[in-house]
Amino acid sequence: MEEINNKNINDSFNTRGCCHPLKNQEKCDVITSHKCSKLDAYNWLKNIEQPGSYKAFDCIEVRFKNSRKEFFRITDDTEYVEGEIVAVEGVPGHDIGIVSLTGEATRLQMLKKNINPLIDTIKKVYRKAKTTDIEKWIIAVENEDKTMVKAKKIASEHKLNLKLNDVEYQGDNTKAVFYYTADDRVDFRMLIKTLADEFKVRIEMRQIGVRQEASRLGGIGVCGRELCCSTWLTNFKSVSTNAARVQQLSMNPQKLAGQCSKLKCCLNYESDSYADALKEFPSTDFVLKTTKGDGIFNKMDVYKKTIWYNYANDYSNFFEIPIDKVKEIIKINQKGGKVPKLDDYTIKKETKKDFENFIGQDDLTRFD
Repeated sequence: MEEINNKNINDSFNTRGCCHPLKNQEKCDVITSHKCSKLDAYNWLKNIEQPGSYKAFDCIEVRFKNSRKEFFRITDDTEYVEGEIVAVEGVPGHDIGIVSLTGEATRLQMLKKNINPLIDTIKKVYRKAKTTDIEKWIIAVENEDKTMVKAKKIASEHKLNLKLNDVEYQGDNTKAVFYYTADDRVDFRMLIKTLADEFKVRIEMRQIGVRQEASRLGGIGVCGRELCCSTWLTNFKSVSTNAARVQQLSMNPQKLAGQCSKLKCCLNYESDSYADALKEFPSTDFVLKTTKGDGIFNKMDVYKKTIWYNYANDYSNFFEIPIDKVKEIIKINQKGGKVPKLDDYTIKKETKKDFENFIGQDDLTRFD
């Protein structure tokens, strides 16, 4: 039974980036190592000494549950280091988080996120967390799983068209934020009242998108690795079908969609690289004129810089031609000439059967 309880505590604090359950440490730089928290940021300015007369930057970055990070202002001369547990200003009361970034690296991170360090609305750091603060925080975190189970049951009783995904208790155990997804606008005023009566805390409802939902739930992608959004990806950029077209991928919705039913985030990873490489390629609309017949485009190997063609009246043989040879044929055609045959410029020739194994049966439907 003790092992099960320890496992539940550990699982709860995994969402805060801790690979071990806390034991009232005032500093946990060991158990919040970079290897176990997707919200950790490497402070590459840490070992660079600042001039003696230089005033240290007065803001720090603090991480909370899952993908939530916020910046807070230091109002005294206290020095904070990465991994320390701190009490910060909440709305209302105070919250408990773990310092993820300090110093000049924090200034650069705020500029990256278009946050002005000089504005007065930045919340304050109260103190390094005391033992009583951490004890109350641990109790709040342990209650999250049980609260989630009860809240889902209450939501179903209210027959609301929404899906509760996660709950995060504030560090002082006086407020709970429920994250949900919904297709339409939902009137959850009665739900908030029921949840407040049940859990005796202040309730806040916060809507998130399906990508954020997938990042909180986690899972395994088709690549065999844990989902990027649940391990390291924190910023979600829009993904368009053009990214798939640029990479010459089959426009199959089942293959392009992730577990959130949206286009996979990884489609953006190599899109720019493909776009740059494609600038060297000639137009695929151009038909290669030969005395043996017209050569029409089938597919291309972007990084190998080759294009596959076949004769318009022959779908049994395919020819792989380097792009410089393709440009050479196009120049001849533009002058009104024709080349003898594609075989003279081919580096590799394959039959339809070999080609099916190479590009997949889905892409060959246009040949039937």
